[in-house]
Amino acid sequence: MSRYLIIINFRTLITLILSLLVPYIAYEFKVFYNIDLTLMSIAIIFPLVFTIRGAFRRREKALEHLSRFRASLKTVENFCHNSKMPDEMKLESSRVLNELNDALFGHLNTKIEDTSEYDAKLKAALDFIKINKESISGGTREKVYRFYRDVMDSADNLIAIHSHRTPVSLKAYCLIFIYIFPVVYTPTIINKIGLENPSWLTFFIVVLSEFILISLYNIQDQMEYPFDDEGLDDIKFKLFRINRK
Repeated sequence: MSRYLIIINFRTLITLILSLLVPYIAYEFKVFYNIDLTLMSIAIIFPLVFTIRGAFRRREKALEHLSRFRASLKTVENFCHNSKMPDEMKLESSRVLNELNDALFGHLNTKIEDTSEYDAKLKAALDFIKINKESISGGTREKVYRFYRDVMDSADNLIAIHSHRTPVSLKAYCLIFIYIFPVVYTPTIINKIGLENPSWLTFFIVVLSEFILISLYNIQDQMEYPFDDEGLDDIKFKLFRINRK
């Protein structure tokens, strides 16, 4: 249940206060007019839809790179296990590759951009392959290096997705207009409903409209960072581990 409530946060509280305060002031000072809200809708809906689609594409790209990362890492492990390495070295190869897997996912799970731990595990895995290259036949060795390059390529793409988000200025612009929306919207609603009708209708419409807009914004904000396993649409890392169960 808590995951369904994650879209409710401090921004929701701010919009709720504005949605109650602005109609109260409008009724108190009898402020109402009739304007076309098309321009205001474009100012909010267009950037909101754009950022939601951008966040969704980032999530889909992340899934593609995670699939490629696991497949490449698993292939390297299989090549090592089918080589002439001693059994204890084969177990060591699995340990090294699992540590690399954990290091990348550990980095993605945090919002810290420091990749030093992952870089160290990446180097350790490469050094292990180099040290034991004599135990791997020539043709297989080339394949190992090729798939290891795919591991690095997909991991770097995931790190790039982790570090770079949808345009921050566009999100800020969208949020500002969501906060401004009740100021422009409320007098028009009062004019359409009429002062002779119950004021609670105006409050309900404004609160509902603001809640929908800010909830969509919060959903986009959660989808934009799909690695923290907090939102409903976050990526399930356990499905992409090298030894998933």
